[in-house]
Amino acid sequence: MKCPYCSGEESKVVDSRATEDDGAIRRRRECLGCNRRYTTYEKIEDIPVFVIKRNLAREIFSRDKIINGVIRACEKRPVSRADIDHLVNDIEKTLNNTMTSEVSSETIGEMILDKLRSMDEVAYIRFASVYRKFDDINSFIEEIQRLSGGK
Repeated sequence: MKCPYCSGEESKVVDSRATEDDGAIRRRRECLGCNRRYTTYEKIEDIPVFVIKRNLAREIFSRDKIINGVIRACEKRPVSRADIDHLVNDIEKTLNNTMTSEVSSETIGEMILDKLRSMDEVAYIRFASVYRKFDDINSFIEEIQRLSGGK
């Protein structure tokens, strides 16, 4: 780290703490050359994940789109906002941990369905009906049978 005052490259960390939003680490440094103090911030680099849509268009991943879709599916169901946030956080964490820069919308949709299935079956069916583009009652019946194990 170069000193902003003398451009010296040797410094020591005097104090280190997380920022209020835990998005970065604030470090108070002292230059070993001129003994002046300065502050630096260390932040994790956000590498955007692109979503490849069905029409092969690409757009930046948006957690808000997932939240809005899941909220619509969970409307008037006993699913809390905290549960929805947890679902979206899990999906976002999984995507970030794959270290890939592109993911298909189908992959994200299946991840959402997998999590909704264990959370609320009605919300699952609602989301599946839009995501899988059910066009008639038979599509609903087939999905419900698949959900209930073919009974």
